[in-house]
Amino acid sequence: MTSKERILRVLNHKIPDRVPVHDSVWSATAGRWHREGMPQDMSPEEYFGYEIRNFGCDQTPRFPVKEVEKNEEFIITTTPFGGTRKNHRDYSTTPEIIDWPIKTKEDWKEIKKRLLPDMSRVDWASGLQANMSANHAGKFTCYSCVTGYDALQNYMKSEQILISMAEDPGWIKDMIMTITELSIVMADLMIKNGYKFDGMFTYNDMGYRNGLLFSPDTYRKTHYEADRLLYEYFHSKGMKNILHSCGNVTELIPLLIEVGLDCLQPIEVKAGMDIISLKENYGDRLSFMGGIDVRLMAEAGPEAIEEEIRIKFEAAKKNGGYIYHSDHSIPKNVSFSQYCRVIELVKKYGQYPEFEETMKNEAVSEPPAESREARKGKAGRKRKEETTAPDAPKETPAEENPKPVKKSGLFGRKQGEKDASVKKPEPEKEVKAESGEGRKMRLPFGRKK
Repeated sequence: MTSKERILRVLNHKIPDRVPVHDSVWSATAGRWHREGMPQDMSPEEYFGYEIRNFGCDQTPRFPVKEVEKNEEFIITTTPFGGTRKNHRDYSTTPEIIDWPIKTKEDWKEIKKRLLPDMSRVDWASGLQANMSANHAGKFTCYSCVTGYDALQNYMKSEQILISMAEDPGWIKDMIMTITELSIVMADLMIKNGYKFDGMFTYNDMGYRNGLLFSPDTYRKTHYEADRLLYEYFHSKGMKNILHSCGNVTELIPLLIEVGLDCLQPIEVKAGMDIISLKENYGDRLSFMGGIDVRLMAEAGPEAIEEEIRIKFEAAKKNGGYIYHSDHSIPKNVSFSQYCRVIELVKKYGQYPEFEETMKNEAVSEPPAESREARKGKAGRKRKEETTAPDAPKETPAEENPKPVKKSGLFGRKQGEKDASVKKPEPEKEVKAESGEGRKMRLPFGRKK
């Protein structure tokens, strides 16, 4: 079973051959693992066989990035959003935000003018090649974007966002809608010019350790319309929607299901999220990714993490609907050998012994395919042999696809070789939008801003 097939079954609440595996690893953690035995020429994604690949575009207003200060411990730079941030040199922690570009509504008006779609926001060379290779290798590929409150944190202080949500929700909604519409138009542009996606993976942290950052009612006033628009677009393309939202967002789940969410990630344990109760209450309507306490991975003894995985997998994987992921991301205090142990346990407890029988039952329950003769005779006229539109892209013959490189990871999976050179799409296909306050950003399904 390919990653794409496996994850699609999970997101459709069907039993796969095993629990799909995906995770997020800090760059400092990967550096430690390379020193401790992970092959130098392999990333954690390659070695452990992660099954989701994300591809995005430039969503920023594209201000120039400059280095402000650098020492042995920290580096301070400006951002393409127009702010200033301070990072550890190894980027092992969340950056400190020193300055924000939006302090007034006038600041937003100037930035809004820069958030227009165009072809230069996309990596048409290595990015498109990587997308083609990932699809050829059977990975589950996603269009990736940052939306809502999370996107606004690039522009404003958290306190300012939250106060404005309460005092001026219309302004916040305008910012969120603008960013969301840019994401939709860019996704449509990428799809029409060669990128292939199986789903959408968006990032929007809306919770913290003790609950939501803002109320469900505030979500309705500021996020609801934009999220529904985003999820409707990808559903119209036959794709699934995955949301990364840190903190405790349990109270928001009914609304997220209402606007069209298919899968919630990462189910942060230290914030009070409980995969077992979530599965029980919402498992028939929502899939989950995560919920395995990363703190237990770093413990000296293996007993705690084994119990964590065994107990939670037993509940979460029932009837499909679950993808393995840590409850946030893997920090550098988790050793390479400890994480190898985690993946071994995921493989051990993530099997579905009933899979083959399930597939047999599904095959038996499917109605028999109609014969060609019967199809031709329907309604007294011959069925057209060609159903593809004349201008639809043709499938690449199998013999033209590149041969995979034999490079084995922990799952023994082969990593695909990069596809042949990709031509940059013709400029006349560029999405056009009028600049300035009166611009009309055309959405792919006819809606105008």
